[in-house]
Order: sequence, then C-alpha cells, then structure tokens
Amino acid sequence: MAFDFDLFVIGAGSGGVRAARFSAGFGARVAIAESRYLGGTCVNVGCVPKKLLVYGAHYSEELAHAHAYGWSASAPEFDWPTLIAHKNAEIERLNGAYRSLLVKSGVTLIEGHAKLVDPHTVEINGQRHTAERILLATGTWPNVPDIPGKEHAITSNDAFFLDTLPRRAIVMGGGYIAVEFASIFNGLGVETTQLYRGELFLRGFDRSIREHLREELTKKGLDLRFRTTITGIDKQPDGSLRVTLDDGATLDTDLVMFATGRRPMLDDLGLENTRIALNDEGFIRVDAHYVTTEPSILALGDVIGRVQLTPVATAEGMAVARRLFRPSEYRPVDYHGIPTAVFSLPHIGTVGLTEDQAILAGHNITVYESRFGTLKLALTESNEKTFMRLIVDSDTDRVLGVHMVGADAGEIIQGMAVALKAGATKRVFDETIGIHPTSAEEFVTMRTPVNA
Repeated sequence: MAFDFDLFVIGAGSGGVRAARFSAGFGARVAIAESRYLGGTCVNVGCVPKKLLVYGAHYSEELAHAHAYGWSASAPEFDWPTLIAHKNAEIERLNGAYRSLLVKSGVTLIEGHAKLVDPHTVEINGQRHTAERILLATGTWPNVPDIPGKEHAITSNDAFFLDTLPRRAIVMGGGYIAVEFASIFNGLGVETTQLYRGELFLRGFDRSIREHLREELTKKGLDLRFRTTITGIDKQPDGSLRVTLDDGATLDTDLVMFATGRRPMLDDLGLENTRIALNDEGFIRVDAHYVTTEPSILALGDVIGRVQLTPVATAEGMAVARRLFRPSEYRPVDYHGIPTAVFSLPHIGTVGLTEDQAILAGHNITVYESRFGTLKLALTESNEKTFMRLIVDSDTDRVLGVHMVGADAGEIIQGMAVALKAGATKRVFDETIGIHPTSAEEFVTMRTPVNA
C-alpha cells in the first residue's frame, strides 16, 4: 500500500516535534498535526511561562534585600498586566521558532484537530491522510474534581491569562504545579493558602527535602494546610468565592486554582477505531519501543504516563525517530537518574534515589546533610536556609542521590546529574575542589554522616 506519509505525528509538543523534525531529517516523509498551539503545554501553559512568573515573583525578595547592599528606592509597585504581556510576547516568539524548526526540517504542518479513522488514516479538517506509522503525542490536560461549584475554579492553564491578580487565592493540590503556583502567588503579594489532602506535599521526593520546603514556605507567609480538601465552591454576591472544606469549615477567597493532577488528552482522538489499549490509569499502553497495542501506532510523552517531564518526552521523540529511520544510531531512553526541579521559592533540585527509595532497594546507606544561610543573604534580615543531602551506598561508596532546596537548585543539580550518571563515588566528591564562595561547594565538603 502506498501511504501519503511515512510518519504522521498528532501533537506538536516537545516530544512530537522532536520525533517529527529528526524523522524528516533522516529522510522520512513526515506530517504533524496540532489543534491548539505549537510547542505544547511546556512552551505555552507549562514550564516556560511558569518559570517566567517564578522569576517575576522572586523579584519581590530581591527588591526587599537590595537595601542591605546599599540600594535605596521608593516603594516598588508590581503591575501584573505588564508581566503577562511580556510573557505572551515571549511565548509568541517561541511558537514562531517551533513553526520555523518544523518547516525548515521539511515537516508538513497541518493545523487542526486530528482523529484516527483506522490504524493508518488520520482525518483533519475533513481531509484524510494516510501514513505507514502514526505517533500520538497529545500530552495531558488539567483535571478538576467533580464538586459543586467547580465551574468557579481555574486551572494552571487559566492562571497564565488572568486579567488581574487576585488579592486572595487558594491553590488546591500537592504536586509540582500546586507548589509552584502557590509560591508565585505568594511572592507577588497575594494572600495565598495551599490545601493538600495528604500529610505533606510533593509525594515521591525525599522526605527531608519536603519537610525543609514546608518550613521555608511557612516562613514566607504561605498558609499551608494538609489533610484538607475542598468539597464545594459558592460564588458570593460581591464576586468573591466561599470554599467549603471537608471538615465543614469555610474560607473566603477571590480565586480558587485546582492543581490536582492531569489526565491524558484522548478526547475525540478516535481510539475506538483502533486496537489501542489503555493502562489501569487511563494512559496509552506502549511497549519498550513506544509501540501501542495497534502495531502501526506509537505513543510517547505525557500521554503514556511514564515520566511526565519535557526533557523525557524529547528524549523519547529522539529514540522513536532513530529506531524507525536511523536504526544504526538508536539508543533506548535511560530512565534512571533523571534530574528534576520544582521552581517553588526557594527551588528544589533533585537527582537519584531518595533515602526511602535507597533503603527499599536494599542499599546500606550513609546520609550527609548541610543546612546553612547563603552568603548572598548574610547582609540581609532573611532567615532562609539552603538544605542539601547526599545519599551514599555505604558498601560501594557510590552516590545514589543528590537533593537540594535553595537558590539555583536546578542549575546546580544538573551538574550533579552528570556526576551520578558517570557513577561518581563519595570519594570523588570529597576529592573535588570546590568553587569558593558558592553554595554548590557544600556538596564537595560534607564529611560527617548524619546517620552514623
């Protein structure tokens, strides 16, 4: 059978774009369809704009500390519309960059909603296209629980386009997005409450890191309430919102944001016209090569629910392109030792095993810690503390995990991830000369175990 394309990608996010670009570069005939925005969640309503808002929120602290360094100025004023306008301009620039990358790579870009007609056919805007293989990279979408008044709440998607900054806000959730937006609102002067149904946010991160962040966020005035959830939202005559909690108590606020998980974007995708199966969590089931239970259709990125991080989706896209069209260069994605950051204020950076994970895996471990005030804050009245942890295998001396809460944690942990990937031992850390005076040098000066 003659097909219109060798590969048809549905979804122009990070993973889809990478797979499309490189497949075309390897000589394949490739098309990509996108119904919403080029670059996907990360570029438009995720990592990139969120980090810009984090920068904006952090300026409140920078300005507060400036006087200790001799700077004086009138009381600063924050203008939300200015930040959003500049953010929008940057995202528009990135959308154009993605479009240019695709076109220059020889990919056929089709804008519109794509639906599977059969295992080799996609329909968009009333026109059908055939392909030897189809790749699903549609990502995820915020999930809002079905409670009375949920129509009055927003998600992170909406938060990037608020006309005005609220005076009061409630953020419901305990994952990356909830913690980051609670920090953003709080840093911008919003009276912010974060609610989470569990005992402590950021489940899956090192326990000590989570506890330290809780302390630092509380110092900054963020109202954290755990083992609490919202059961209803009522709009008041003055436009404010009254939130009812599971214990019957109520809170008044001006904005409620749910960050309570994301569902795979499978809406009207036509999966019923194929043999594609979902896993128990509702994500697309794939094998080690990202092939679904329909052999001609692959899937990658957040829609498969494996590791929902942009760089992982990009790596998966690269792996798919190579395996299909340049097999001599194919390398499977290594899911071990993936570094990540939470851009709360202060930031979290982490790579490798947590203390609990290391013990569960059967390692005999030694733990090293350092908690200190940074030099930058020494002249200020700030009592913020940076916190670092090393998890070391006592038998092999290999460093199993590196964790940090503090300024530039993500920047520092990226280098640590290279060290862990290379198999660095604690002795290698100890024999590495630090850069003084920096926070990062603490990672190579820890000598006394805390669990000895």
